[in-house]
Amino acid sequence: MNWEKDILQKIEWKEEISNREEKEKIAKIIASKVKDGDVIGFGSGSTSYLATIEIGKRINNEKLNIIALPTSYEIQMLCAYLGIPTSSILEKKPDWCFDGADEVNKDNWLIKGRGAAMYNEKLNIASAKKTYILVDKSKIVDELGEKFAIPIEITPKSLNYVKEELIKIGAKEINLRLALKKDGPVITENGNLILDTRFNEITKDLEKRIKTITGVIESGLFIDYNIEVLN
Repeated sequence: MNWEKDILQKIEWKEEISNREEKEKIAKIIASKVKDGDVIGFGSGSTSYLATIEIGKRINNEKLNIIALPTSYEIQMLCAYLGIPTSSILEKKPDWCFDGADEVNKDNWLIKGRGAAMYNEKLNIASAKKTYILVDKSKIVDELGEKFAIPIEITPKSLNYVKEELIKIGAKEINLRLALKKDGPVITENGNLILDTRFNEITKDLEKRIKTITGVIESGLFIDYNIEVLN
């Protein structure tokens, strides 16, 4: 017996999607890459949301059998509503992934994590043979950090220690991310906090240096991953 999906019908993107027409074109491109039998890592963000809808259409029209590995509850619930079977990376390894980004530079380095799901996103991307990053032209930058800080997921009890250590490796601004529609900080799907951090310089080794700090779970800095940017 299956649950009724009436409550899931209310799933819509939480705000107006910027550059929607451009993002819908990219979503259709990624949906065209889906093959029967694929295990696919589904990313987060507005373009991934639109891509999930397009993939759902293909599954319904062509009776494709795929398995999605969603990186957020939002995308997982959307998959449930659209009838896209899901699993976890604990059980399945992705053949390929798709995801969005907040910033992309000429070297295909990324800043991700505005949706607070960068740990799950990085786990999918690191596990897959290939990842497509779906961005509109507004996300292309000359230098990382032009528009967004680097989000860093940390355990709650490590807050003060991590702050001090980040300053030692060049952080010039550190802000605890606060929730917009409730009191208190943003809590990630892993039960952690996020520090939005700006650095004096983003170097090739910065991602690894951040990760070595005790209490850091993951950062939204993605350097030298096997990705192809679609825009």
